[in-house]
Amino acid sequence: MNQGFTVWLTGLSGAGKSTIAERLAPELAARGCSVEVLDGDQVRTHLSKGLGFSREDRDTNIARISFVASLLVRHGAAVITAAISPYAQARNEARERIGNSQFVEVYVRCSLDELVRRDVKGLYKKAIAGEVKHFTGVSDPYEAPEHPDVVVDSEAEAVEESVAKILAELERRGFAQSGRKPAVEGAV
Repeated sequence: MNQGFTVWLTGLSGAGKSTIAERLAPELAARGCSVEVLDGDQVRTHLSKGLGFSREDRDTNIARISFVASLLVRHGAAVITAAISPYAQARNEARERIGNSQFVEVYVRCSLDELVRRDVKGLYKKAIAGEVKHFTGVSDPYEAPEHPDVVVDSEAEAVEESVAKILAELERRGFAQSGRKPAVEGAV
């Protein structure tokens, strides 16, 4: 059985967490991992339905995600989470619950200006105008990781570059084998 681990993608809304998760998953599967993706939007629809956006509700959402991830990791799965997870304390508790040696924190960095530019729904502009309350990065805080295991910059690098950085860290830790044919063109 493979050793389970979690790749915890954190960053602001629209930074590219889900896109990276979608590209990383087949890469890990091609390397023999049993992969599960826990996407923040899907979790809020199914596992955390009814939760709002207060700090307590956000922390509860992250606790639920990390609980499910810890169960999957215990059974040898490669878990990829894509959730804003704005508070450092909640991410640290997730790391403790899953296990420090099986937790790979990836900060998906992107500037607010770029996120506003990318935002097809106009939520950032509405949040900046005060029309949307409790919007992370605008009217609610986002505590960027101080010492993430990997930093990807979705504003400056292609998705394939970000995936390659994450794979390199996973290979370094012995979670993923190198030398398999990449499922994403250009990934290493």
